[in-house]
Amino acid sequence: MQDFWFYIKLGLDHVLDFSAYDHILFLCALAVPFTFKSWKKVVLLATIFTITHCLSLSLSAYEVVVVDVAWIEFLIPVTILLTALFNLLYVWTSKANNNMWLHFVATAFFGLIHGFGFSNYFKMLVATEEEKLSPLLGFATGIEIAQVLIVLSVLALAYLFQSILKLGQPLFIGIVSILIICITIPMLVNTFPM
Repeated sequence: MQDFWFYIKLGLDHVLDFSAYDHILFLCALAVPFTFKSWKKVVLLATIFTITHCLSLSLSAYEVVVVDVAWIEFLIPVTILLTALFNLLYVWTSKANNNMWLHFVATAFFGLIHGFGFSNYFKMLVATEEEKLSPLLGFATGIEIAQVLIVLSVLALAYLFQSILKLGQPLFIGIVSILIICITIPMLVNTFPM
């Protein structure tokens, strides 16, 4: 059980590591178009992300799929950029949020990419483990807890700015999304595979 707690903490640290802020940035971009009224949708999106993130980790840990890390490191900021751009589309058209399936599919695909980004490190951690399922479940639990904390924090900030400070939702989504895009562009440049 002590090992299980170690992997839960590892999952928490993986998401909440401010020096590797790509995960936090993606979750902010994912949650920003929503409000507390739709918190269940946001938590469901975070759960889909966790499941697909761990699916790619398990595919890598069991060496079913091997990917080029350089391309994955580049694709991670691409997913953040695309999510932020989708938010801007949401601001300009009311139809963007009507289809949650697009959110679900994109989040699942992006979760796969993000999982492969952490797969080499995770493979090294579980290399000596005979059984890899328990570490994977512990890691997934830590990821899910951290992601729910982040998306609920984003929803709380949205509430603060929109309800208390009276900043309109479209303006809030636009400002946060543009800020995310500005942070992501240098990541794209620095990770572009040469």
